[in-house]
Amino acid sequence: MNPSTARSRLTGCYVTIPTLFHDDQEMSINLPAIRRHVRFVIEGGIVTGTGVLLAGGAAGDFSTLSFDERIMVAEAIIEESQGRVPVVMGAQTTSTLELARLAKAAQRIGAEFIQVSPPFYFAHTEADFYEYVLTAAQAADIGLVIYNTFWTSYSVSTQMVEKLKAVPNVIGLKWAMPDMGNMEFEQVYTAYANHFSIIDNQMRFVTSHMLGGRGIEVHVCNYWPQWGVRIWSLLEERRYIEAQKELVKVAMPFMSLWVEMEQYTSGDGYLDKLCMELVGLESSRCRPPTRDVREKYRDRAWHMLVNAGVPNVIPFPG
Repeated sequence: MNPSTARSRLTGCYVTIPTLFHDDQEMSINLPAIRRHVRFVIEGGIVTGTGVLLAGGAAGDFSTLSFDERIMVAEAIIEESQGRVPVVMGAQTTSTLELARLAKAAQRIGAEFIQVSPPFYFAHTEADFYEYVLTAAQAADIGLVIYNTFWTSYSVSTQMVEKLKAVPNVIGLKWAMPDMGNMEFEQVYTAYANHFSIIDNQMRFVTSHMLGGRGIEVHVCNYWPQWGVRIWSLLEERRYIEAQKELVKVAMPFMSLWVEMEQYTSGDGYLDKLCMELVGLESSRCRPPTRDVREKYRDRAWHMLVNAGVPNVIPFPG
């Protein structure tokens, strides 16, 4: 792996492919539907240079998948992408030993990167996490994207980011952080955008791009990939006012509805899946304990999509 080449490929819209399930008792994985969705996203413009795909991230239900299911989903996404877009495999886990297994499996099936978060449940230390990352780095010749999931686990500090510079295959940071108004978010971009490909996971796309960020986390791409491509183009062309207006018009209502839905259930990806259904795409519920949101929020989501100008919305479902 060439770190410079890897960084150049980790750019654009960072799109988590939802894991779709059959409507059976086991909620078995619907691989054909996942493959069709990958084609939809790629045909909508998410290709090398405009984006990357994440297989088995949080919005891909990784926490309810077995080890073998995680590999199966990632392999299907990699095969279907046919080299047209880089693929990251989610590797979040509470076990360092399993992380090494995930890294080796990801390299074997052809993923270019794995996404690594601090292990959750226990309040691990900074030294614990550094050893965790080193294990992944030594297990496979694959790029690592460090995801700062501070809301579930240890929060990656700027001091840790500095230490990670010494690990050659740490290619990217998927970045969000607690921000008390002291520009903590901006400090990381200012100091490290020249070393890592930093993916904005905090919806500050204009600011992060101005400071050298190379990617943006975009849920909207799962039902409107062309919009994500447009946002990225506006950012690359430095048309920042237009980009911000688009974010307010399309992404802000999505995030507002998501926040409201979090009072009903927990998890990730459920609004992506509902919006996919409402533009006529194959979809499913998330595996429990995330509850099925479709009946309760279908009308609200439909109005949100129509008001945002999303194309191909199905007739009102009420």
